[in-house]
Amino acid sequence: MNLVQTLVVAIAATLAAVGDAFGPSPPRRPVLERRDVVSKAFASIVAASTIIPAGAATANAIQPCPPGSKNCIRQAWTPPSSTSAADAAAQLREALDVYPQEGQEGGKVDGGGYTTISDTLGSDPGAGSIAMEFRSNPKGTFAKMFNGGKPFVDDLIVEPNGSAFEFRSSSRVGDSDLGVNGKRMSYIGGLLKGKGWSGVGLPN
Repeated sequence: MNLVQTLVVAIAATLAAVGDAFGPSPPRRPVLERRDVVSKAFASIVAASTIIPAGAATANAIQPCPPGSKNCIRQAWTPPSSTSAADAAAQLREALDVYPQEGQEGGKVDGGGYTTISDTLGSDPGAGSIAMEFRSNPKGTFAKMFNGGKPFVDDLIVEPNGSAFEFRSSSRVGDSDLGVNGKRMSYIGGLLKGKGWSGVGLPN
């Protein structure tokens, strides 16, 4: 045993003797390493953020329009409170289905027709969505001049959010829609209003 080891053993023995003389020392609290503290704090934050109040409906977060957009609008439409989720979905589909395939204003608005891309809307007010494509008249002046004779395509997304349904109507290209999205939503909104629904515009 070298000198250093001898000194270590001697010091340890002395401390043990002192401890015996004054009685057992109180238990020491465990020292947490920094990583343990951070880990526990992060776990608490995650747990708190995932708590959902009892009875709260799961809400979809429909994508907002770009700030200052001139070719995208959002609205929320709510059926009468006495309407069941299944009836609300049926009324919504009916309003979308009766939109004229030939478009509005003699084909100046959505003259290329429309197609339902997907419909997963169910009886659960917090699940599913409807996605549709609306096309401009390919023979229109702007389609010929700026899109090679191909129709401009707009997207309409409908998602439930609590008791309401959020709509997002937007153009895929261009800086301005010349009011087409607004006219489309005015037509659909008028049909829903006739069924007793109430609508409000949503900020971009």
